[in-house]
Amino acid sequence: MPDFPDLPAAAGNAGAARQLLLQKISQNEDLPALGRTVARVVQLTSSDDKAQSELTYFILSDVALTQKILRLANTVFYRTANSTPVTTISRAIFVLGFDLIKTSALAMLLVDRLSDRQHAHSVHAELMQALYASVIGREMARKSPYQGGEEAAISALFKNLGRLLVAAHDHALYSKLIGLIETDGLSPAQASMQVLGCSLDMLAESVLQEWQIPHPIIRALAPLASGAPKPARNRQEWMQQVAAFSAEAAHLLPRAGAADAGERSATLLARYGAALNLDPGSIDQMFNAAGREINMQLESMQLELAPAASPAAATAVAVTVRPAAPTLPDELLMVHGNTGDGQTGGSYPSGKPFNAGALLLAGMQDVTQVMASGRSKVNEIILLAMETLYSSMGFHFAAICIKDQKSGQYRARMAMGKNHTVRQAGFVFPAASAGDIFHLALENDADLIIADATTGKIAALLPDWHRKLQADTRSFIVLPLVVRGVPLGLLYADRTTLAPEGVTPDEAALIKALKGQVLAALQAR
Repeated sequence: MPDFPDLPAAAGNAGAARQLLLQKISQNEDLPALGRTVARVVQLTSSDDKAQSELTYFILSDVALTQKILRLANTVFYRTANSTPVTTISRAIFVLGFDLIKTSALAMLLVDRLSDRQHAHSVHAELMQALYASVIGREMARKSPYQGGEEAAISALFKNLGRLLVAAHDHALYSKLIGLIETDGLSPAQASMQVLGCSLDMLAESVLQEWQIPHPIIRALAPLASGAPKPARNRQEWMQQVAAFSAEAAHLLPRAGAADAGERSATLLARYGAALNLDPGSIDQMFNAAGREINMQLESMQLELAPAASPAAATAVAVTVRPAAPTLPDELLMVHGNTGDGQTGGSYPSGKPFNAGALLLAGMQDVTQVMASGRSKVNEIILLAMETLYSSMGFHFAAICIKDQKSGQYRARMAMGKNHTVRQAGFVFPAASAGDIFHLALENDADLIIADATTGKIAALLPDWHRKLQADTRSFIVLPLVVRGVPLGLLYADRTTLAPEGVTPDEAALIKALKGQVLAALQAR
């Protein structure tokens, strides 16, 4: 982590406190991992053709994050009156938009990874301010005159990272800092200089540099000069103004009904109104939209508001987490199992949900709507279909293989799930028949469900490359993609557990229909 300039001897105590804080931060083993994760998401841009797939894969790799994003997509605020439930991340991105999912995922990551620190009340209060600021920043980005305005929402999310780091790593310093601000009336900059000998912005910048966050976002966190700023001359100045405005406005959202809320709003408008083209009507409209959106965010993260517990945090809001198949042997053919005894929640020991049929149907409806919209690319449709199969049936890994005529091989073109990058690279096999289970499925155009891959007959038909690459596979599915007798490729998904429950007739029909949608997308290329 970068060093800070030495301070005069009179500020030696503050310098010592700062160095101790930096030492605590550097000893936090979880922080570098969080930084790498955040940087990976921040650097995804909607202009990149692969970004949607990468964001989908990233979210799916985190079960808790997947659940939160799906809950967000299914809140009343985001769903239209006639829309079907959103059951896949691909569909969530399609419905809510890439940028909203991206910034929501970043906020959820910060909450998940930092909210279990000691002195959780202080950390939660700062996390709430970050969430409020990011939502306001997102509202501002929607009206942005600049391309890539969504980065302003990310800058707003990070604007109080310095305070958040202090709260998470040194509660005594944090209490002193808040006391100077809210009791003694010092500005945050004055209080941080007195307590730490450096600004909170400088502390945040050092951590974000360590995380390799893009420089435009870091520069947007620089403090504005005193007084009312002039209209921005470029995108960088606009982002800096939005980040500052969002951070200040975030303190007003939980105080909407307070007696001084109107006065505070007027002060905010007086400073930023001309620069950001705001008037009383537009700022009220923005606060109303942001208030509704933050409620949806909290609902999706299963967080609830609680009164602040101490006078020093009177303007903050605490967060509490609610406890929250030559001839195929019969053994290879898709078999019909039980129905889950009508259960709608939970799953079999294999991981297959009891309501797999309902999930498959909802996913198929998603694919149908996306195809009918005419706004999605072929790869996005295939990704959505593959994710439906993966999540609805409780698989651990899934891939789509397409025949490469030049190399004479089938290659995995997309993959998701456990260790998907490595496994996708190794999921390659020759087009020439080898009499193994994959070629048997392709040559017979037969959908295969393997409940137990360890049995003698099945194991004997597994090729060497699969035994090495997918050594922990215990059950899997192979769906050949064949058009008028010509194999194009196949869909594959597996689990590391046995699946003796098989599939029901309804599930089998839905899986075949889902495969048909993939074939239709491939033929439309």
